[in-house]
Amino acid sequence: MMKVAQFSDLHFSGKNLDEAGRCFGFAVDQAIERSVDVAVISGDSTDHALDVHSPAVERLAREVRRLADHCPVLMLQGTFSHEPPGTLSIFPLLGGRHPVFVADRIGQAALMGDGTWLASEGWRFDAVPAGARAVFTCIPTVNKAAVAATVGAAEAAEAVGQELAALLAGYAPINAAARAAQVPTMGVAHGTVSGCVTEHGVPMAGFDHEFTTTSLFAAGTQAFMLGHIHKHQSWDDSGRVVAYAGSIGRFHHGELDAKGFLLWEVGAAVARFQLIETPARRTVDLVFDGLPDLEQISKAATELGVAGAYVRVRWQVGEEERASIDREAIKRALGDAADVQLEGRVVPVVRSRAAGISRAASLQEKVRVWARATGCADEPLIDRLSALAHREPAQIASAILSGEDGAEAPEDEGNAVLPQVRAPREAAPATASEPRLDPEPQAALELF
Repeated sequence: MMKVAQFSDLHFSGKNLDEAGRCFGFAVDQAIERSVDVAVISGDSTDHALDVHSPAVERLAREVRRLADHCPVLMLQGTFSHEPPGTLSIFPLLGGRHPVFVADRIGQAALMGDGTWLASEGWRFDAVPAGARAVFTCIPTVNKAAVAATVGAAEAAEAVGQELAALLAGYAPINAAARAAQVPTMGVAHGTVSGCVTEHGVPMAGFDHEFTTTSLFAAGTQAFMLGHIHKHQSWDDSGRVVAYAGSIGRFHHGELDAKGFLLWEVGAAVARFQLIETPARRTVDLVFDGLPDLEQISKAATELGVAGAYVRVRWQVGEEERASIDREAIKRALGDAADVQLEGRVVPVVRSRAAGISRAASLQEKVRVWARATGCADEPLIDRLSALAHREPAQIASAILSGEDGAEAPEDEGNAVLPQVRAPREAAPATASEPRLDPEPQAALELF
């Protein structure tokens, strides 16, 4: 049995440095303490292109070097926008006691008995290398632009999945030979599995994803270690396991699941893992359907214990209430929080236009045009217009109080006077409501 520590989606950057550094540093300590035989980083070590002198690069390099001083390390190329090609090239130069292998092309790598890495010359080994301790099948991020240039942009997404399915099936014979030789087989990939769930609880359905569970199991590896999706989840097929480790820390609001790394035990015919949680930061969401209520915010701060937490306050108000929100007061109410993020959604005032109203010959006809545009019944309005034009206010009031139909009045379209009529405005109610914990992000937010 081989002990493997799988880390994924570290997302080192300036803004994530505290979270990524604390969580990855803890994970490296745990991996060393638990005496893992090999470490795998399954993509997105960085969050975006970084200068080599940045504190984030220095911290990441230091932790990878600590790993390399303990055991061999495999680093997989992640999403190009997070990890531009060439970003990982510096890590094999760190000079640890054990080598760092960068898998930036589709292929296989064997961990040899002396702790070194042997890469396949092509997309796979022709035979299991003599003296191999384990065989890794590596599928880094696929360049969809290259596929689009061949099959066209409209067909590229689906074509990638089809080609990868055929590729993975092609690894089955060599992985079967490795299992027959009692050599553990593992796959490492970075991408989306159709049907997986994001860290915000959104299912990833469709035909434009890189993998399916069927295609991954078709590769014939005992364990398949995935990166890219930040939620830990797994699938099992008769002892063979596919799993996302999830992100090493909590980098966004709305992520409620535990964060950590996977500690695998993989043999030629068995694979199992456990999630080792990292000290990820705590996030709290307070959501209001109307104006944020300071009393409710203060109460939630006390009951939930926001000290040291990252708090997001969301609300939805009408346009006329926009200026009434005291942002500084909200921040003062959450003074013990490590960070406060304020997000408001403004519901704009909607006014209906009555096309053709200016061309109407009479005031009654103008009312009819307006009523059609706004979906109102026009007859009651016409009746009351006539009453206003031909009767005194006291007569109308007396008729209403006596229960008579006070709207009836002789029609005289030529002399009727129509009071100013405005289209009603539509806006969201602006009353405060109880806050609720909301694990899912709200759509169409406008920050102001």
